[in-house]
Amino acid sequence: MTSIETLLISSSAQAIGAAIASGKTTSVAITQCYLDNIEKFDKGADGVNAVRTLSPLALAEASRADAELAAGHVRGPLHGVPYLIKDNVFTQDGCPASAGASVLAAFMPPYEATVVTRLREAGAVLLGKTNLTEFADFVADTMPAEFSGAGGVVRNPLGLRYGRGQGSSVGSAAAVAAAFCAFAIGSETQNSIQAPAVHSSVVGFKPTVGHVSRHGIIPLVPSQDSPGPLTRTVEDARLVYDVIAGADMQDTATLSSVRGAHFADVSLRGLRIGIPRRFMADNVLSQENQAAFERVLGRLAQEGAVIIDPCDMPCAEQLNELRSCVFKAEFKASLNTLLSTLRPCGVTSMAALIDWNRAHPEAIPYGQSLLEAANNAADIRSAEYVGDRRLDLALSLDGGINAALSASNADVLLVPMAAAAKCTGKAGAPVVAIPAGKDAQGMPFGITLFSAPDEDIGLLHVAAAVEQVIGERLVPVLGNRPALASE
Repeated sequence: MTSIETLLISSSAQAIGAAIASGKTTSVAITQCYLDNIEKFDKGADGVNAVRTLSPLALAEASRADAELAAGHVRGPLHGVPYLIKDNVFTQDGCPASAGASVLAAFMPPYEATVVTRLREAGAVLLGKTNLTEFADFVADTMPAEFSGAGGVVRNPLGLRYGRGQGSSVGSAAAVAAAFCAFAIGSETQNSIQAPAVHSSVVGFKPTVGHVSRHGIIPLVPSQDSPGPLTRTVEDARLVYDVIAGADMQDTATLSSVRGAHFADVSLRGLRIGIPRRFMADNVLSQENQAAFERVLGRLAQEGAVIIDPCDMPCAEQLNELRSCVFKAEFKASLNTLLSTLRPCGVTSMAALIDWNRAHPEAIPYGQSLLEAANNAADIRSAEYVGDRRLDLALSLDGGINAALSASNADVLLVPMAAAAKCTGKAGAPVVAIPAGKDAQGMPFGITLFSAPDEDIGLLHVAAAVEQVIGERLVPVLGNRPALASE
């Protein structure tokens, strides 16, 4: 294994950027090595299949990054660092944006997403697009997260399957785990970053809704949609977030968001960490991962953290039982707006999309029950929708996250795996997923930290401190690539 290959497999995006900036290697060399990795381990019958399309401009962008650095023009810590982005994001590099749907497989976006613009301005090199669960996993209620009509099946590089409900950013998570990129961009509506992150043993960060522009991203539920990074370390997630966050006139939700202040690193000593058990942690803890969770809590307590256990949400049961029309209503309205405006591949409405699928049943082997339900959903101006959205916020935020934090004077909340995804999704709250080794069955185990909306910077600082104590990333072995120890 060459020194560059070792760097790509075992190092952070920050370290890769530093190696490029110092002249120890070049962006072109790093980019070519990633492209070689993708060719060797992503393609073919036994490949990971995380990558849907490769950008024809990747090596040219890398060459430009090297030239700028040689001329003394340094754009920041991500200058020359290659990344992949989810295939629901618009780019202007000759790659389509399919959202995982067969009918949109050839759709060429007419403009570039804001997140792509900001990463390009930071000097990052776009390698291409990652596969995702079709339409962010709102096509059929039996479709596994690994599948999309346009991209096929994404294989977890740890040798597992991405099952039902494990989040639509599976390609982005798998690509980071497999060392196909230094970092990737996913998007989350409810669990689509945090769930694939913990199942792939990588870090995932979903910012507060409105902190990162959604302009140029095919929507699911605009009141909950949030793009964010999948990385190897929390520090990498913070570096990417610093680049992509901020106000954007193309997404009015970003104009009123408050990102919070930057401050010094957090110490675990005296940090109050709440553990929501009822209808949260208790919902996902099995005998096998119970021991792993207790190990995490024990290590944090040894470092001086105050573990408040339980730290339950008053409305946890009602939220667990809630069946809201918000997902269906917003998906219908937002997708119809996009389709009628851009007319991608001739599709002008959700109804037309459903008709195309009926005429091509091979493209939807799991059916389209969720699409059909969304097409029959209430209007977003209806009393039903307005009432459900208010209830979502009342249960997830007022009677959920804020109530739990306030009742126990907790600084943050922590659960195993993605146990709080429904709550954090409806609340629009920030979440950091951190890999924590294996459970008793040898399965990837991780935790998610979350807090109130707009506390993103503080949450990332806490997550970095937690990662130092419990972080353990499982490194997959692909093909004949030598194994590395878990990190």
